[in-house]
Amino acid sequence: MLLAQLLDRAGTGMWAASSVLYFTFVLGLDAGRIGLLLGAAAVAGIAGSPLAGHLAGRFPVRSLLIGCHLLRLGTLGALLVVTRFDVLLPLVAVTYLGDRAAKAMEMLFATRVAGERRGTYQALARSTANAGYAVGAGIAAAGLALGTQDAYRALILANALSFLAAAALVWRTREPRAEGRVAARDAASEGAATGGAGSGPGPTRAPSPWRDRGYLRFVLLDIPMNLDDSVLAVGLPLWLVVHTDAPHALVPAFLVINTVLVVVLQLRVSARFEQPRQAAAAVSVYGLTMLACCILLALSSGTGPVAASAVLLGAAVLVTGAELLRSVSSWELAVSLAPEQARASYLGVAGMAQSVQKSAGPLLLTAVVTTGGPAGWLALGGGIAVLSVVQRRSAIRRLDSALAASAPAAPSTSAAHAG
Repeated sequence: MLLAQLLDRAGTGMWAASSVLYFTFVLGLDAGRIGLLLGAAAVAGIAGSPLAGHLAGRFPVRSLLIGCHLLRLGTLGALLVVTRFDVLLPLVAVTYLGDRAAKAMEMLFATRVAGERRGTYQALARSTANAGYAVGAGIAAAGLALGTQDAYRALILANALSFLAAAALVWRTREPRAEGRVAARDAASEGAATGGAGSGPGPTRAPSPWRDRGYLRFVLLDIPMNLDDSVLAVGLPLWLVVHTDAPHALVPAFLVINTVLVVVLQLRVSARFEQPRQAAAAVSVYGLTMLACCILLALSSGTGPVAASAVLLGAAVLVTGAELLRSVSSWELAVSLAPEQARASYLGVAGMAQSVQKSAGPLLLTAVVTTGGPAGWLALGGGIAVLSVVQRRSAIRRLDSALAASAPAAPSTSAAHAG
């Protein structure tokens, strides 16, 4: 599965580095149409996670993940022959929907296979994903250096074929038989069997994440807890170019720092925040780390090129540290706060936080934060720090409530067995 993720992310890295240039120089789209294309794709991607969680309640995750890979293989292959914008729009939207759904399926699969070791698995997956992105970006750089239409098409084709290879690897990976379907369905089946025997009330309906206010609050608060992604990809480069005297050649160093630190440190950070309460504590540390990063960005304006470069590199280290913490806390809390009998649907809804951030985060940074100057960064950092405290307290209350609810059930269960 990790090798499948490596190939998937390598293909995604090629797509991220070459898609806009492909749309511009091969398909001849203007900036307005490209913006509409990517905007529609981002909106479609938001639906990918909850859709994946819903389907995982009815079909094996392994089969669904293979389907996501093959779906993207088909849509990207079609991009090589389609030139009409009205056809491109749904093709790209479905590609992004499949991408987000695939990530949710990987999360579900890992939760089932890794069990209590899911934190370690997530760390390995994060390191693998970043290595894949780096490989894909490197391949894309070689192709883009040629600058020909055939080179752009070759990159799109290579991305499509990466999904075929990933699907083949997933097909060879065995999903645990006991959890081939989501636990909610298993519970319903057991209830039906009990009811048929006349000794139970019949099937019980699994809880819905859409009616669970506490979990929806967690998902809503998790959106700003993912803003490190947009700060690294959009905020840092834009701020460097527009508001500082640092050399533009420094921009690639941000991604290099991020990739290296994630690959080297993700396992160590995950080992320190494996349990649910530790993950809740990591949320507060995330808020403080993002606040420190935003303070550095505010201070970098108006300084000389050397000082600005040093401060911006420090900000890149801090935002990467925040990413390391977020990948642990969001993953562990999304699983721990969800009821076990409906975990797939809950995790599907939890995945929306990252998708919404990817759509709204860049707009927030470009339209509000960077235009507000240093004060904009201070407001952003302060807001994230405050919301991280709210998220931590909310998560701990829910964990305590779940523990209290399960405590009295243990004696009654023992008594039932004794009787």
